[in-house]
Amino acid sequence: MTTTLRRTSTTGLLLVVVSSLCFGTGGTAAKAVLSAGIAPLQVVQARIAVTAAVLVAVLAVFRPGSLRVRRGEWPLLLGYGLLGFFAVQACYLFAISRLPVGIGLLIQYTAPVLVALWVRLVRRTVLPSSTWAGAALAVAGLALVAQVWHGFRLDGLGTAWAVAAAAALAAYFLLSEHGVADGRRDPIGLVALGAVIGSVPLALLTAPWSFPFGLLSEPVRVGPWWVPAWGPLLWLSLVATVAAYLTGVAALRHLPSQVVSVLSTLEVLVAAAVAWVLLGEELGLAQLAGGVVLLAGVVVVQLRRPVPRTPPPAH
Repeated sequence: MTTTLRRTSTTGLLLVVVSSLCFGTGGTAAKAVLSAGIAPLQVVQARIAVTAAVLVAVLAVFRPGSLRVRRGEWPLLLGYGLLGFFAVQACYLFAISRLPVGIGLLIQYTAPVLVALWVRLVRRTVLPSSTWAGAALAVAGLALVAQVWHGFRLDGLGTAWAVAAAAALAAYFLLSEHGVADGRRDPIGLVALGAVIGSVPLALLTAPWSFPFGLLSEPVRVGPWWVPAWGPLLWLSLVATVAAYLTGVAALRHLPSQVVSVLSTLEVLVAAAVAWVLLGEELGLAQLAGGVVLLAGVVVVQLRRPVPRTPPPAH
């Protein structure tokens, strides 16, 4: 049993790393698409539409039962789709259209601190002192990233969008936990349905027929290469969204959610590294230190003693 648990934990770790690598490339791909003149909401529209189409098509063929919705599930699914897909991705793209990718992600990943505050103030669950120590670390790290002693050098509107993305991401974590808590809702089906629901407000705000398809052939720069805009858009949709979500959800079959959520902060480091290599977005020494302190705060807030998970039965 110990050997089996160790093997399944290793599998989960690898899946989280792959998921973080996929998610971490999304910001750079999105910035490349934005540089072609495509509006942020239109980029989000394309990203979620492709995600919904791919996941629904796969599940319709292999696991059609995952797409069935019980009557009492609609409030959860509506909140999950509107906040977890539409709001998270729209706010994040608006943020990185005015902020470096790494800083936008660092602010967004204060979400676990917001989750802790929700659990304490709304659910009235007494949290250990380490939770509040982690929150203090996260705030201190954010202050370093923003370099507040220089008069808050970050773009104000971009920072506001990043904070909104953090709030939406916190809601995503809470709704995801609730959605799969009873084991009746397939996590991949939840993701697929969330993408479908999240695409609806985008279709209302940005009519699909007005999408600037002609701009997809415009050359955009990704590092030393010039590629048509549809290239990074497909990467953003298929790799940084579909593959990222699928591997992230698969990891939850092998590791507890609290471990997966902490390991997923690797995305911040991956995104900053990719943006540095391909976009030349460098962080100063104080900002790098702030990122380390902020991530340390997130880990302290989220990391709990893992409970061994029984490996899934063989089929």
